[in-house]
Amino acid sequence: MALLVATSFAAGLNVYATLATLGLMAHAGVIPLPPALQLLSNWYVIAASSAMCVIEFFADKIPAFDLLWNALHTFIRVPIAALLAYGATANLSLWEQLAATVAGGAIALAAHGGKTAARAAVTPSPEPFSNISLSLGEDGLAIFLIWFASNHPYSAMAIVGAMLVVIIVLGRWVIRSLRAPFRGAKCETGAIKA
Repeated sequence: MALLVATSFAAGLNVYATLATLGLMAHAGVIPLPPALQLLSNWYVIAASSAMCVIEFFADKIPAFDLLWNALHTFIRVPIAALLAYGATANLSLWEQLAATVAGGAIALAAHGGKTAARAAVTPSPEPFSNISLSLGEDGLAIFLIWFASNHPYSAMAIVGAMLVVIIVLGRWVIRSLRAPFRGAKCETGAIKA
C-alpha cells in the first residue's frame, strides 16, 4: 500500500519517469510487480516510457508551453495512476480494488494539481532558471519516491502524506485569496442596494 501511495504521487508529477523507473526496477529484480503490472518490465514499455520521459524533460522546461503540456497531461497522469492502482490491487476484493483505484487517482490528481499550480506561479518570472529548477526537482522527486518507497515504504508514504497536506493547505489558501476580492465586491454591491 505504501508503494502504491508513492507511485500514485510520483505519477501525478511525471508519469513517464514513474513507469520507466518501475519497469527498470522490476526488470532488475529490485521490486516485484504484481502479475497485472508485469508488462511494465517489458523492454518495449521501458523504451517507450523512457522516450516519452525525454520528450517531457524538454517540453516541461519551456515557460508557457509547460502549462499547456501539464494541462493536457491531466488526462494522462491521473488515469494512468488509477490504472496502476487497479492493477497493483488485483488480489483484493472488488470494492477494495475500486477504493484503491479511486485513492490512486485522487493522490495523482493532488500531486498534479500542486505541480500545475506551482508552474502557474513560476512561469510569469522573466528568467527561465526557476522554471527549469522546478521541473528538474519534480522529475527527480518522482524517480526518488519510487526508489525510496521500494526500500523504505512507510517513510515514503509519510513523505507523500506531508506533501499532500502542504498541497491541500496551500490550495485552500489560494482559493481563499482568489475569493477575497469577490467578497469585497459583493459587500459593496449590497451596501449600494441598501
